[in-house]
Amino acid sequence: MFDIFRRDPTKRLQKAYERKLEEAMLASRNGDMRANAALTEQAEALRLEIERLKRG
Repeated sequence: MFDIFRRDPTKRLQKAYERKLEEAMLASRNGDMRANAALTEQAEALRLEIERLKRG
């Protein structure tokens, strides 16, 4: 009955995922490939979590 008031956790994770990808892109542009790799790995972990939540 009150499902309309429940927040969707995937929205928060999606924003964090997009933020990490942007940070990775900026690190790449600055030539910091180690930071790029670390941030991309963190973004991938967020993507997997989003998929897990969407599945069920």
